[in-house]
Amino acid sequence: MSQPGFWDDQERSKAVIAEAKQVKRVLEHYKTVEQAYDELELLLQMVEEEPGSGLEHELLEQAATAASLVEQLELDAMLSGEYDSHNAIVAIHPGAGGTESQDWAQMLLRMYTRWAERRGFSVKTLDFLPGDEAGIKSVTLLVEGENVYGYLKAEKGVHRLVRISPFDSSGRRHTSFASVDVTPDVDDDVDVQINSDDLRVDTCRSSGAGGQHVNTTDSAIRITHVPTGLVASCQTERSQHANRDSAMKILRSKLAERLMAEQRAKMDEIKGEQGDIAWGNQIRSYVFCPYTMVKDHRTNAEIGNVDSVMDGQLDPFIEAYLRSQSHK
Repeated sequence: MSQPGFWDDQERSKAVIAEAKQVKRVLEHYKTVEQAYDELELLLQMVEEEPGSGLEHELLEQAATAASLVEQLELDAMLSGEYDSHNAIVAIHPGAGGTESQDWAQMLLRMYTRWAERRGFSVKTLDFLPGDEAGIKSVTLLVEGENVYGYLKAEKGVHRLVRISPFDSSGRRHTSFASVDVTPDVDDDVDVQINSDDLRVDTCRSSGAGGQHVNTTDSAIRITHVPTGLVASCQTERSQHANRDSAMKILRSKLAERLMAEQRAKMDEIKGEQGDIAWGNQIRSYVFCPYTMVKDHRTNAEIGNVDSVMDGQLDPFIEAYLRSQSHK
């Protein structure tokens, strides 16, 4: 039998190791920037001493590399929130509009999956409900990697799509909406109090036709936190126990996000102003017709290449959002 406090000590050790790794990574990045600056300074001195030596092109390339490294270091410095270093739980839900919105939700699912793959992050499906004809009714993902929540918190909000509908035989233009909710994946040692008496746990048969996303046993779990009304569900694991663990993970993340939102609301009240972002606000538009453009309405960042954005090129929007928040 384990000694009292053994698991608490183990969790604290994990937290310390994770923090040490993050500090080490920042220090290594700083050293890389310092080395790039030294090399740039040496090249500049050589060009000044030997004009026309052909080193000018190399100097420009080195300057661009150094600038990129500095920008990344600045971006890392912006990820200093309480949960920024955590993994993220991402939930996507279509708005009204049936198949149109459900298809849009699936497009967003692919976009975030591709973004995570590009960064070397892992993606695990915690809950998945397919659409009746196409797309999805809902999906919940666990995205794991360094500073994932710090990045993906920029994506929380309503995303708007304008396109010629592939489901409209008349070829008319449609507008669809889908909401993206992002919460931090909080560890058991994080101070999120959950009283078991406040939970209502329901079990049922998993939805859908089975396959890679869901199973067909009576193992699906739905947990309701009665005081807040927050609901978490999972049906992708093989056992009821595993689905319950995943659902509790989702619930803990939602409660942590709720706590952060309450803290932000208090700060906004003290400041005498409202926060820029609230659940339900449209944060970004993706226009496929009559022109192509993706525009973030919070930062005015724009990209004309819609295909690249849908293929996971989200960093310009995320970075613009982080920079806008750091200036407040």
